[in-house]
Amino acid sequence: QVQLVESGGGLVQPGGSLRLSCAASGSIFSIGAMGWYRQAPGKQRELVAVVTSGGSTNYVDSVKGRFTISRDNAKNTVYLGMNSLKPEDTAVYYCNRYPSRENYWGKGTLVTVSS
Repeated sequence: QVQLVESGGGLVQPGGSLRLSCAASGSIFSIGAMGWYRQAPGKQRELVAVVTSGGSTNYVDSVKGRFTISRDNAKNTVYLGMNSLKPEDTAVYYCNRYPSRENYWGKGTLVTVSS
């Protein structure tokens, strides 16, 4: 079973940038499509971005043009670059396969956008 560990979160001012990483204990190529998800306080977890094994990407409308998902299959790592961050981006960010599987959820990494 692959374990996923997210990192790179922190406190950032509005308009700032962060880069999140998701390191897998096994091959992400064998997993297939990977996604970044987030859960804001008091809200349900939502899908933010997806990257296929071949590198095709898709984003939720609220982050299009600001976030970039990528993957390095050789390093078994998925990334989420986040620019022009807004307070409404504040959430715990998780990676998982797409569609998600219950046993793949990690602890996530907290992103707080605040002045």
